[in-house]
Amino acid sequence: MPEIKRVAIIAATGYTGHELVRLLLVHPGVKIVCLTSRQNEGQSFVKLFPQFRGFDLPLISTYDPDRLAQTADLAFFCLPHHESQAAVGAAVDRGLKAIDLSADFRLKKAPVYEKWYGPHERQDLIPKAVYGLPERYRREIKKATLVANPGCYPQGVILGVAPLIEAGLVDPGHVIADLKSGVSGAGRKAAVDYSFCEVVEDFRPYNLYAHRHTPEMEQELARAAGKAVRVTFSPHLTPMSRGILGTIYVKLTKKADTKKLNAALAQAYKDEPFVRVLEPGELPAVSRVRGSNFVDLAVTAAPGGREAIVSSAIDNLVKGASGSAVQCMNLMLGLPEIMGLLQLPLKP
Repeated sequence: MPEIKRVAIIAATGYTGHELVRLLLVHPGVKIVCLTSRQNEGQSFVKLFPQFRGFDLPLISTYDPDRLAQTADLAFFCLPHHESQAAVGAAVDRGLKAIDLSADFRLKKAPVYEKWYGPHERQDLIPKAVYGLPERYRREIKKATLVANPGCYPQGVILGVAPLIEAGLVDPGHVIADLKSGVSGAGRKAAVDYSFCEVVEDFRPYNLYAHRHTPEMEQELARAAGKAVRVTFSPHLTPMSRGILGTIYVKLTKKADTKKLNAALAQAYKDEPFVRVLEPGELPAVSRVRGSNFVDLAVTAAPGGREAIVSSAIDNLVKGASGSAVQCMNLMLGLPEIMGLLQLPLKP
């Protein structure tokens, strides 16, 4: 039998940490050996989250990089932006493989990071971090010590648009990305704006021209295009717990119909286990990916064949965060990439 790998979840009581526990508890190749939380040190994770009753989980502890380096093969970091820098750095310095679910190592240029997020204490690690999108960087992820897990919004844009840019079908000069997210994307915190009475029966945009996922989209689409790409990003908050629906508007480099564009997407993802390119005329819906690591994609050409709309749907907590992190973990630890991730979508 293959050796069971030991994993830790740092800041395990937020939504991404909680979702990692859900996925990893039924993963046959790993064992959770450490769960940390500053606020809940010494408490039982199962008592905090009774849905895990009956499973063997360690007591919640505080983060100790020296101890962790001796007891784990890989650690997931679910800390807020800025806080991850020192914590991840301490783990990597001690030879531990790390997957960071914050934005601290996603942007490859420190000045860009500092413009959008503030100071960066571990700029020495930025060149070593691999952007954790297996569909595009699988080979690099396999060899990585540090993986920067992508943001939830960028995944729906990058996966939908990058292959069409690389096929020479989409003009990369200007991409308009309109995305709608469930409330869990804001994290597990007490805030009036995200309380039930504030979001139910409501639908609103936020952070227009100011959302910090914008440079991440531009960075990755520029890598596909080989030149700068401008993204106008319009995020919206919707009254649902999870899910992201993307509607991305692009200009075509030459006249093309839906069939041709769809064929290009389908060819790009023909061997990808978690990307489902829908048949022409079929459109994604968040309810069809809920609770799963799948992303559904569709592309529709305008009647004149000069513009197109790319549509995407993901679960922001699975493929948009913890699921893609587990996918990267499998690659980093030499496990089958799909292991522990074949949960089917929940309906209803």
